[in-house]
Amino acid sequence: MRVITVLRDKIRQCNLDPSYFTKRGQLMRKAFGKHLLVTNTLSSGFLMGLGDFCQQRIEIFQGKSPNNSVDKIRTLNMSTVGLAHGVYHHFFYGWLDKILPGRAVRSVMFKILLDQLIASPACMYIFFIGMGLLERRGYESGWQEMKKKFVFCYTVDWIVWPPNQFINFYYVPAKYRVIYINSLTMLYDVFLSYVKFYDHLDDEKSA
Repeated sequence: MRVITVLRDKIRQCNLDPSYFTKRGQLMRKAFGKHLLVTNTLSSGFLMGLGDFCQQRIEIFQGKSPNNSVDKIRTLNMSTVGLAHGVYHHFFYGWLDKILPGRAVRSVMFKILLDQLIASPACMYIFFIGMGLLERRGYESGWQEMKKKFVFCYTVDWIVWPPNQFINFYYVPAKYRVIYINSLTMLYDVFLSYVKFYDHLDDEKSA
């Protein structure tokens, strides 16, 4: 009885009532319902920025950061590109579900193939061109950097994403697919941040 009394008092202190859980459920239904585009976009932007922040902390720990501090503009640029990725993923995965409905293995394998052949290069294009423009280096600079680093990034893509996308397309409900990808992408974004900036850091160190 003592345990029950303590739990009841804690609940009262937190001012929780059944309507709290109802409201929370309503928010979740809206976030993954009529506001799904907003959820997918903001989560992608936030997690790409978080991935860059983690990579910058690694650079500081390794002594590779020229100022020994987090570059907030760099993280903001990465987050902005992440927002663009979120919009792209939202519509691309919606399109995939329309042309390849269901969860049959054959359908899933075709989705994975299209994801690798279309979405992966498109996202790299958005990333490198977007970062080039945000850094005010221009389209051509971003394009040249993409050509330089494309093979390495695309090879890693083929290693990382097909098994994860099989889980996504086979097990995850459609409305949660982008948030699933965004969660995994946070770790992948650490890699992207490294690929994007490793040679820039070397140039700054040698300057």
